[in-house]
Amino acid sequence: MTEFKPGDIVVLAATDDWPEHRFRVDYVFDDCLGGYSLTGPFAGQYGEPECALVIRTDNPQTKE
Repeated sequence: MTEFKPGDIVVLAATDDWPEHRFRVDYVFDDCLGGYSLTGPFAGQYGEPECALVIRTDNPQTKE
């Protein structure tokens, strides 16, 4: 299982309710993440998506 930390940028999978989008992690809970959408129709809004919705991390410092 991937470990998340505050400050991580992740990409959340699309669902029937929203498209794939980037999300900034501010809080890590047992089964979900708290933070803000960075892109998409909910940009700037707080949410608590399930960790299972994360399809990858998108942290600038980890890119080559």
